[in-house]
Amino acid sequence: MSLALDSPLNAMPELSSRMVKTLEKEGLTQVADVISWLPFRHEDRTRDENISFQVSDIPVCHRVLVTKTGNKFFGRRGSGMFEASVEPSGGASMGQLLTLRWWGMAFMSRVIAEGQKLIVYGKIKEFKSKLSMDHPEYEILDDDETATIHSGRITPVYRLKAGITQKTLRTAAWHIVQALGDDFTQDVLPKPSEQGEFAGWNRARALKAVHFAETLESLEKARRYLALEEFYGYQLRVVQRRRAVLESGGHAHVAGLLARDFEAALPFQMTGAQKRSLIEIQQDMASKAPMNRLLHGDVGSGKTVVAFAAMLGAVESGKQAALMAPTQILADQHYQTARKWLEPLGLRVALRTGARSEESTAHDTGICEIVIGTHALLHDAQLVKNLGLVVIDEQHKFGVAQRAKLIQKGNTPDVLVMTATPIPRTLTLTIYGDLDVSTIDERPKERGKIITKVRPASKQADAAKFLLEQLEEGRQAYLVYPLIEESEKLDVTAAKKGHEQWCKLLPNFSVGLLHGKLDAEEKDQVMRDFRSGKHEVLVSTTVIEVGVDVPNASVMYIHHAERYGLAQLHQLRGRIGRGEHTSYCVLFVADKDEEAKSRLAIMEETTDGFRISEEDLKRRGPGDVLGKAQSGQAPLKFAELLADTRLVRLARQLAEKTLDEDPLLKATRFADIRAFIFQEDVPQAMMQ
Repeated sequence: MSLALDSPLNAMPELSSRMVKTLEKEGLTQVADVISWLPFRHEDRTRDENISFQVSDIPVCHRVLVTKTGNKFFGRRGSGMFEASVEPSGGASMGQLLTLRWWGMAFMSRVIAEGQKLIVYGKIKEFKSKLSMDHPEYEILDDDETATIHSGRITPVYRLKAGITQKTLRTAAWHIVQALGDDFTQDVLPKPSEQGEFAGWNRARALKAVHFAETLESLEKARRYLALEEFYGYQLRVVQRRRAVLESGGHAHVAGLLARDFEAALPFQMTGAQKRSLIEIQQDMASKAPMNRLLHGDVGSGKTVVAFAAMLGAVESGKQAALMAPTQILADQHYQTARKWLEPLGLRVALRTGARSEESTAHDTGICEIVIGTHALLHDAQLVKNLGLVVIDEQHKFGVAQRAKLIQKGNTPDVLVMTATPIPRTLTLTIYGDLDVSTIDERPKERGKIITKVRPASKQADAAKFLLEQLEEGRQAYLVYPLIEESEKLDVTAAKKGHEQWCKLLPNFSVGLLHGKLDAEEKDQVMRDFRSGKHEVLVSTTVIEVGVDVPNASVMYIHHAERYGLAQLHQLRGRIGRGEHTSYCVLFVADKDEEAKSRLAIMEETTDGFRISEEDLKRRGPGDVLGKAQSGQAPLKFAELLADTRLVRLARQLAEKTLDEDPLLKATRFADIRAFIFQEDVPQAMMQ
């Protein structure tokens, strides 16, 4: 029978029943299960070192002849290893031998025998003038064998489930690739001729090549083709969503005297980037099409001022404006700021969180024009009745469904989402491709400089002395720890222990403690005490990461900084440098952790969050930034190629063209991804 994607694995005679059972046990029952399990990396084993053995820090591939085998046992319990002496099989050995060793695997004597020809792959090391290779990958060659699976080629390496080995999965994939025809799957992308560099390629060819490519060039082309296909699916979704919103019909919200009075009353001048972003937002709001915009700015760039100015446009049009924050601490902070700036304009401001319900009484109109809160806003039908603008702060902290529910409380309101997480342009196109983007890329001039240093943990005595000097000058400090309580599994100082230590080191100062296990009211009280200066020092976990604004705080010590990503460290550092004083951030790492010191060096070099985010993307990949909470499906398989702006933009262009020609994606090639593309991430009213 011809092999198809839905063919059962047990229908393939090339796969042993034992191999099939192993795969089935882990949920791989059909051809499609194996062919869609893509390698996460490849090893170039095409170069056979047939002449001589040499010490190597990188794995090398050799064709060898087995000359001698045997088990060695030692110790009382009879533990030991299997050894095989081999010589190069492709030329004169010149008496040179290599010893292959498998520790604790005496059964290998039943697998490897004298006279066999092997391909082996591993690192060669030397000890007492003898060369050895421990636990090499190997393949036994038959005299008439011309094709190899595991070595002598560009070899796929898979992420494994518990019961499956590389050899099992690789063998199954090899035989499936050989048996499948040239058109075993339908293309999702438009015709290959429309993709320029991908002319002549299709999905079937790319899937085969990404498992077993003949050359590194064809492997790269296959990966780029499949990445384009994946990005294309995302772009179809965001372009469709964007069009649905624009077609849903909104309301014009025109800024007037309130916005001008607000800006004139500010105790500082807005930066050029703030003014530019505000104009872009106000122009969107003045249109009858609903605004759907991202306000993207580094920590401390002044997004909140822009958001409040934008909210006044909705108020002047007779509507409410709501701001939803991810934490009670941040919501309370926004509420206090709103009262200071907006109550003098005659507006009522309300706060709704899980623990607090409060309304100002600037005047009694029966409605609060400005509503601020956490996700508790979603459940307050009495307060939130007539939304004209929804502002969602640190939007990545909310799931898609939470955002949509708040938006549904208005009649297609304008939507402004904000993030202080610097995101490279290609990620912005993918994650926020349905949004217009305004970027604040200036820091307010009145903000102080931030000096960052990476220091070994043993220098904390000097750090305590410096902190004392800063406190005596009237400054405040954050001392950040990765855990709340000590752990037997991790050699890490925790916040509670750190709090005890700093209380002893700073007997003349008040040291507060803030962490996620405190209830909401306790957290609020600690933050109020720190803002007011009652606590000069705050020992905390990363609960302070988002949005906390205390201008007098000018020192931050981050303990065990090696445990954090660069982007998170940058977010934490953004809690200082918010006032006029020079600020100091010290990243403490283990004394001998040279790798951490090297990785964190960029934090000393720059406070530019966009540069740091690019470095983080290179080092760690986009992580779960495209995870289920934001995208509705598992993270991208080819996420590392998001750094390829040209590829992402090509996907966008193809998506735009496709939706121009087929708005409802009725073509059969979209059958498997149609549900993802039309997923209900926006209110149903916007989809009609």
